Amino acid sequence: MVVTTTATTDKPKAPMPAGRVLILLDGSRLSLAALEAAGEIASARHADVLGIFVEETNLLRAAGYGFAREVGGSSGLARPLEAAALEGRLQVLAEQARRSLQQTMARRGLVQTLKLCRGRVAEEVLNLMQPEDLVVLGRGGWSGIPGTRLGSTARVLLRQAPGDVLLWAEPRPRRQNRVVVLLNHDQGANHRAVRVGAELARRSNQPLSVLIRTNPEDDQSVAEDILTYLQREGIAARVKRIPMASAGAAVRALQEEGATQLVVSRTSNLFTDQGAEALLSELSLPITVTP
Repeated sequence: MVVTTTATTDKPKAPMPAGRVLILLDGSRLSLAALEAAGEIASARHADVLGIFVEETNLLRAAGYGFAREVGGSSGLARPLEAAALEGRLQVLAEQARRSLQQTMARRGLVQTLKLCRGRVAEEVLNLMQPEDLVVLGRGGWSGIPGTRLGSTARVLLRQAPGDVLLWAEPRPRRQNRVVVLLNHDQGANHRAVRVGAELARRSNQPLSVLIRTNPEDDQSVAEDILTYLQREGIAARVKRIPMASAGAAVRALQEEGATQLVVSRTSNLFTDQGAEALLSELSLPITVTP
């Protein structure tokens, strides 16, 4: 089933989230791209920005062992992992993170703070995050090579963060450009995801698609309620019911919609099967996961 609503200009807009925008910084290229995205979001929300740079304790501990080695990213050569040299590199990266954060947010007139932490990345972020906050991280910076399986930090944040998590990837150009929200049939778990999708569609000036994974016997009231909400918010949107099938089927549905951004609730039963990680890894687009 497909139902379409037309945007209107005289409808009240939903209030922007009141929380902060948190951005994880590690000096990688994708981390800097995620920083720009975080700046755009914070500017639209008029939100404060908290930059987070974490000195990973496991890495520092490893440098204390004489047999520890690091492999050059371009040369492929192994060399001793020395604690003093590692500490020095981390200090340089932290200073680079501070300058990048200041410059990016100053251009937008935003209030920003950098928090330097030592510990495990996911734990430090969870300690700093509040339910209305959004945390942004570059998928390749904390998870390894872009397009590969998600790393431990991303997996922990996706499953435990009290607020929204944006895994930033540089979207590929597409002929169609739509924000897509992927939902369960259960509307109770979907309200926040729909709200976030509506905000993204409005901010990016793109139409919205809502895909509801459902069984044939499920009633249509969920789709009707979502359409009523979106129409009230003046969002150009369409709703589709898709079969409750595999993660691969969900990927194909997203590709057919021409998705440039994806919003999905972590309560979605998609995350209960082993295909969820493949879904997140295969899609080269920004993905926001809501509680």
